[in-house]
Amino acid sequence: MRRFQIAGLFGLAFCLLAVPAFVSAQQASPGADKAEGKVLTPKAELQKKQEKALVATDSGTYVIGPEDVLYIYIWKEENLSRTVPVRMDGMISIPLVDDVKAAGLTPLQLKELLLAKLREYVDTPDVTVVVTEANSYKVYVQGEVRTPGVIRLRTETSLVQLIVMAGGFTDWANQKKITIMRKEGGKDSRIVVNYKKIIEGDDGEKDVILKSGDIVIIPN
Repeated sequence: MRRFQIAGLFGLAFCLLAVPAFVSAQQASPGADKAEGKVLTPKAELQKKQEKALVATDSGTYVIGPEDVLYIYIWKEENLSRTVPVRMDGMISIPLVDDVKAAGLTPLQLKELLLAKLREYVDTPDVTVVVTEANSYKVYVQGEVRTPGVIRLRTETSLVQLIVMAGGFTDWANQKKITIMRKEGGKDSRIVVNYKKIIEGDDGEKDVILKSGDIVIIPN
């Protein structure tokens, strides 16, 4: 009987020690969840977006277009910093300066434009433009390549580079008569390219730099 009493006392002591630890863990858990879900400051968000940026913030080559998503960071003006989509009309909306034409500009050019506009309202403004989603610069590839479809580009890309990105030609591709369909200034044009002559270094055939919206057709 005495053994049972001693065992019972040990069990009771264990429970008394375990309960506070359990309660403490339960109380700590919500705090941890809040820490994970905490709202980032604009500066912290900028650093996070720069790490994942598809286009360098000082890019002088990438041209912003409709459907791109930008993060505009304005130093010491947290209420002005925000993520903005580029609308189909090419405009973005920023407090104080209202609508600004972003399409057709590089991130560096847009930064300079925003600086000029913000100087009317903010002393010595400092602006960073981050392209968080580059959705506008895309070309369409169809025909005798291994992975036809829509290809999104991040930097200036030539036809030869595009063929590599599309997985290369199939065995039935006619590499001498590749057609690039392009629309500029409301007019449609066709560019016929001899890929073999480009690769062979023929002076009469130059590689073609692609533009957003180009349709590249590789016949058989």
